[in-house]
Amino acid sequence: MSTLSELLAEHTDLPGEAVDHLQRVVGDWQLLADLAFADLLLWVGAGPVHAGSPVVCVAQCRPTTAPTVNPDDYVGTIASADEHPEVIRALMLGETVRDELDASHPDGPQDWVGAEALIREAIPVRSGEHVIAVLSRDTDVARSRVRSTLELAYMACADDLCQMISDGTFPTSEDRAATHSSPRAGDGFIRLDTSGKVIYASPNALSAYRRMGLQGELVGADLAGVTRALVTDPFDAQEVVGDIKAALAGRTGRRMEVDAHGATVLLRTLVLRPKGELVGAAVLVRDVTEVKRRDRALLSKDATILEIHHRVKNNLQTVAALLRLQARRTDNEDARVALAESVRRVTSIAAVHEMLSMSVDEDVDLDEVTDRLLPIMADVATVHTQQIQVRREGSLGVFSAERATPLVMVMTELVQNAIEHAFEPGDAGVVTIRAQRSARWLDVVIHDNGRGLPPDFDLDASDRLGLQIVRTLVGAELGGSIDLVPGVTTGTDAVLRVPLGRRPVR
Repeated sequence: MSTLSELLAEHTDLPGEAVDHLQRVVGDWQLLADLAFADLLLWVGAGPVHAGSPVVCVAQCRPTTAPTVNPDDYVGTIASADEHPEVIRALMLGETVRDELDASHPDGPQDWVGAEALIREAIPVRSGEHVIAVLSRDTDVARSRVRSTLELAYMACADDLCQMISDGTFPTSEDRAATHSSPRAGDGFIRLDTSGKVIYASPNALSAYRRMGLQGELVGADLAGVTRALVTDPFDAQEVVGDIKAALAGRTGRRMEVDAHGATVLLRTLVLRPKGELVGAAVLVRDVTEVKRRDRALLSKDATILEIHHRVKNNLQTVAALLRLQARRTDNEDARVALAESVRRVTSIAAVHEMLSMSVDEDVDLDEVTDRLLPIMADVATVHTQQIQVRREGSLGVFSAERATPLVMVMTELVQNAIEHAFEPGDAGVVTIRAQRSARWLDVVIHDNGRGLPPDFDLDASDRLGLQIVRTLVGAELGGSIDLVPGVTTGTDAVLRVPLGRRPVR
């Protein structure tokens, strides 16, 4: 089954920032589907958008709070403008388009479950100033006519969040960070007005607060004050109060875990600011007292994994130090250069393990790793090239650990190759790592302003060890391409292209 990244890469040329935003939307939209009691589909234009252009569904979400009205899997489906005109209109106009479809519609009874008609809203998804996708929200008409107090509270919050998606203010990168193990709508839902008073609390939310020691009612109470009085640790209590007040002030909410009277509860605050106007906040609550006991064993395993990465990093740094010491004691210039190159390669691998030792996620922030390696790349250069500066432009983004290690080694080898071969002894120069991400590719250009390539240079025929390592890693581990070409104005460009998404099957 194709992933969201793969479908976006196949059907669009969206920039990396837009792809990241759609990933955040999909990462948080189960909450939206549950609050709206609706099926959600994410559509993007399959090519330039115009009145008759098709759209493709790249993701789908069904509610856990209501029966689905779309039992079929639409992911990967390309639909014409006649089948989904509201999606095309929302893409073109940048406005929410609402339509009510009955059994005579082409997507009628054969596709819907238990619904004679549904309300379909096409909501534009903005990233910055641009509409990059459309979120369609399908709701059973019959269900929308009869609503309980809980349903009314859920739907009002869903409407606010949908408007914020259309505004481009939800979700943010901070919201994405809060979705890890975040409470769901059904776990417990609290709606606050602009002053922080509770205007609605679901039964599960009230039960969670009862476990925390609450004796009275929540509705009408100041949630920050009530929570502060219940939380055991005064520092945690103050932090929760600050988080609730921050959400009411329009600053992005967070996910927090607090202990109160033997109970462990997760809290997540959501800013509600449709059309730029603060209307209060929502708080999701989940009682995880029993789950927490089982998590302790998992946390112990995570700590073991982090310790392994930490020890591997330490061992690699020890090896690098020994090689560096040996290089200083060696009189043979060729041996000294070979040892210095080995130091650089071992250090680049150690930097990846250092990043992995700081997080249980098997993902590596390549920007941070590269920035740590930049001074090392210059330091291990030969003596006559000490005036070379190395810098980075653009974002490399996040890669899985499996692919981050060979990619970091490739970039390190290319930078070192430029430092050693692009400049005359004693010359000053600059080597720049330029990165650009799209939905499909990571493009990296290692540019130097040196003397350029020899007239008869052939990358495939080169016997330099560094370039042989580069060719092997790019082809076998990254499934990408590499070429060395003259720079646009001066110097040389090492052009690296790496596919994003799953590793190609060889």
